[in-house]
Amino acid sequence: MAVWWIRRDLRLHDNPALAAAAGHGVVLPVFVLDPHLSASLRTPRGKFLLNSLRKLDERLRGQGSRLLVRSGDPAEVIPALARQTGAVAVYAQEDYSAYARARDRRVAERAPLVLLPGVTVHPPGSVANREGRPYQVFSRYRETWLRLPRARPWAGASSFSTPEAPSEPLPQVPCPADFPPGEEEALVRLRAFVEGAEAPVYRYAEGRNRLDFPSTSRLSPYLRFGVISARVVVAAAHAAARQAPGPQARRGAELWRDQLIWREYFVTLLASEPDLRTTPLRARFADFAWREDEADFRAWEEGRTGFPVVDAAMRQLRETGWMHNRARLVAASFLSRLLLVDWRRGEQVFFDLLVDGDPALNAGNWQWTAGVGTDTAPYIRLFNPVRQGQRFDPHGDYVKRWIPELRRVPAPYVHAPWTLPRDDQIAYRCRVGRDYPAPLVDLGSARERAVRAFGGGLHKPLRPPTGRVRS
Repeated sequence: MAVWWIRRDLRLHDNPALAAAAGHGVVLPVFVLDPHLSASLRTPRGKFLLNSLRKLDERLRGQGSRLLVRSGDPAEVIPALARQTGAVAVYAQEDYSAYARARDRRVAERAPLVLLPGVTVHPPGSVANREGRPYQVFSRYRETWLRLPRARPWAGASSFSTPEAPSEPLPQVPCPADFPPGEEEALVRLRAFVEGAEAPVYRYAEGRNRLDFPSTSRLSPYLRFGVISARVVVAAAHAAARQAPGPQARRGAELWRDQLIWREYFVTLLASEPDLRTTPLRARFADFAWREDEADFRAWEEGRTGFPVVDAAMRQLRETGWMHNRARLVAASFLSRLLLVDWRRGEQVFFDLLVDGDPALNAGNWQWTAGVGTDTAPYIRLFNPVRQGQRFDPHGDYVKRWIPELRRVPAPYVHAPWTLPRDDQIAYRCRVGRDYPAPLVDLGSARERAVRAFGGGLHKPLRPPTGRVRS
């Protein structure tokens, strides 16, 4: 008999840890309610996790098994369970956060723990430069990643049995409405995104940055907890590219595949840099003088900056636990670049509120956007929130959905309502500074402040948007 210790692999299909445990015939599927992580169970990602565990238990029961739940320190619970049941091994999927690695070392000292890959298609150590170090530039990582042999998903769950053992109930919590839990839901979403000549993946190239209509797979929470495996999703991307009905469609599938490789890139960085969430990869920013402006930070956090696309993004996050990647970049750039507030504060907000909050992806993207991590451009990367709104929410539908104060404002003004004449503001019931906040900063001045703070030199201008808007 073997223990399958479930952490970030809440699935029966393509699960190396489960496959290894099932090789012993009798499997004990176990999830440990770790007190160290109890606060996270109240977050959107925690609620998604708990509900996905319920779905996993349903599927296990359909296989003649069930989920065993125990609470306590894993370094106490797992060894005790192995002793009590006579398990010859404990199989688990390798994880890479600093806490996970310390926890696993403690368990391995007292139990026959076997860690197997599975968070990514290619384990972090297999994609490295000539010195064996992780790449600091994504394009080079991608080139190496694509040259590696394609990993084939495991065929499926084996038949196995589970011995009788006492179990504790999982906490009852509501699941985020936009993300029904479970492996079956993840597979349905994947098929809907990639199958058929009219599949959304084939429009990904032109639609992936649009905020105003569904253009992405929305699989990130399922990948975060291994409700679906990275190998299954990447295999679907490869297949979509092969079967694409034309060059533009193929480009869409390949761009989506590249986003999946970005995910692996940041996991590889976390495996090498366990302090990725707190320590900038670029050492010269370790003592950077960030502004400690609590009012600015609160305005950003609550969606009151006066820049509609930023405010819509933050309000959507607070209400649903999710936002489009383009919106994440714009909101993160606004806080760390235009307000010069410490990126780590924003990273913590995202991590706490995102249903797909992941220590590798969240920290990696924040460091990239703030300019303190990898792939730093030879200029200061600034996202103009007005211009971004005009390009990726051209009719203002996204903004108007999340900011009711702006629903009457005509599209040409919705991303810069302060440019409306005062009489029109009254007519549209959107008086700037009263019904909707005035802009927190002047974009031109904020840009120049950022350039000075980050050392000047070459910088890409924060282009003023066309039309009636001033920057």
